[in-house]
Amino acid sequence: MSLKIGIVGLPNVGKSTLFNALTRKKVDIANYPFCTIEPNVGVVEVPDARLTKLAELSHSKKIVPAVVEFVDIAGLVKGAAEGEGLGNKFLSHIKETDAIAEVVRVFEDGEITHVADKVDPISDIEVVEYELILKDLETLSKRLETLHRDAKAGTKGAAEEYAALQTVERELQSGRIVSQEHSNILENVGILNEIQLLTTKPIIYIFNCSEKQVQQKWQPSGVLREKIGASPYAVVSAKIESELSELLPEEKKELLESLGISQSGLDQLIRIGYEALGLITFLTTGEDETRAWTIPAGSLAPRAGRAIHSDFEEKFIRAEVIAYDKLLDAGSYTRARELGLLRIEGKQYMVKDGDVMEFRV
Repeated sequence: MSLKIGIVGLPNVGKSTLFNALTRKKVDIANYPFCTIEPNVGVVEVPDARLTKLAELSHSKKIVPAVVEFVDIAGLVKGAAEGEGLGNKFLSHIKETDAIAEVVRVFEDGEITHVADKVDPISDIEVVEYELILKDLETLSKRLETLHRDAKAGTKGAAEEYAALQTVERELQSGRIVSQEHSNILENVGILNEIQLLTTKPIIYIFNCSEKQVQQKWQPSGVLREKIGASPYAVVSAKIESELSELLPEEKKELLESLGISQSGLDQLIRIGYEALGLITFLTTGEDETRAWTIPAGSLAPRAGRAIHSDFEEKFIRAEVIAYDKLLDAGSYTRARELGLLRIEGKQYMVKDGDVMEFRV
């Protein structure tokens, strides 16, 4: 599996500039609303220093990293859910993503117009999320009409689903994003994934700052901090990220150090995305390739095998497992076996991030 993140935000908040920097894929970022007509997709390698070291140990012919897929979705404005500026079409693209990265502008720049004529991150968040709520209410309305008829006809499960959706509808009508509690209600009746509500997806806030704000360690505070609650967030500068995307690794490291930044925006976003969705990485290595595989945290060994091939889950017998750092310390698989560091694990083994695995089927 790979992580798919939809990048959303109002026009001229730096969304497409950030997308370009993250993916090095150039899209139209003209200074006016709705310049991005179709969602642009960029596939980005997940930075993982472990792969290079494992490949050296195994003399691998190639390295295959995990990937994150970013979808640049056109700027939303108030009224998008009703089709304002083709916004309804763009909202539908978000359904295909695992998480929503909401770019929020906090930098001032007189040459880059703001759609509301002023920089107000709280208002921007409210506009975007209100449109997500309206789109979900539209989705629920259609489903509830059908369920009402089915419940009257005595269709099995229709009454329970109808009651669950009414509860969630009331939550949305109050102007609130669907909470974990209400997501659980949908999951309990087996329709959370089927109905694909936008507001049940994890939201990651990306605060787009000026270079000066980044150097000053800007952080959301006060009412803005209360607004985002416990949601994960990253503080980045799309301008800095754009510069970083053009540099060689050593040059990139020097620029980050000169700005007092420990991680690029891309690294932050990928890390937060994995944490928000509860994902981990296990590794395989050999002469042919060293590869990273993404799976949900808490996966048992057969489920991890499915990431490689469905047969690995269905015909799973056992897996040979060693922690990445222990394999490196040993220096080779042969030495690791001699030291008794390799373990044989069965179907109930819960895979850990950084496990190096070899499956037996």
